[in-house]
Parts: sequence; structure tokens; C-alpha cells
Amino acid sequence: MVLYNVTVGIDPDIEKEWLEWMKSAHIPAVMATDMFKEFKIFKVLSQEEEETVSYSVQYFAEHVDMVVKYLNEFAPPLVEEHRQRYQNKHVAFRTLLEQV
Repeated sequence: MVLYNVTVGIDPDIEKEWLEWMKSAHIPAVMATDMFKEFKIFKVLSQEEEETVSYSVQYFAEHVDMVVKYLNEFAPPLVEEHRQRYQNKHVAFRTLLEQV
């Protein structure tokens, strides 16, 4: 099992709208690729005086090859849509982890 984790820092003034869009549009689009078996989303609680609110969006796949395929074939337009929609209102970083 592998975990593709996307941590997003979002401006507080658009947090609710962003979270609703993630749940209703973006995450369903990612899951529709059939590269992941499940997802989870968590709000980061340990934020000290930061200017953004952070979330961890976790996608679980059976094999690293599925994540690589997602990143190569499906992710570019989804990432670009997110970037354009929330331009200058977010930061994101991605991590790939393997269960041991």
C-alpha cells in the first residue's frame, strides 16, 4: 500500500469554499481515475501563527505504479485547475509514502 499525500495551505478567507470544492469536485475527479482505492482528508491542527489553514489530502493506492500513472496521465490538468482556481491563495506540497 502506498500513500500519496497532498498537503495544502489555503488562505482562511476562502477555506470553506475551497473545502467544499475539494469534496464535491476535485477529490471525486481524482478518485474517478481509478488509480486510488480510498482517500481521507484531515485538517492540520498544529498550526502556530501561520497565515494559512492546512489540510492533508491522502490518497491510497495498491502499488506505486498506480500513483506514477496518475501523476503522468491524470494529474496535470487536475493540478492546473486547482492552481488557476486558487492562484495566490494556496501552497501545496506532495509526498509519496510506502507502508512498511
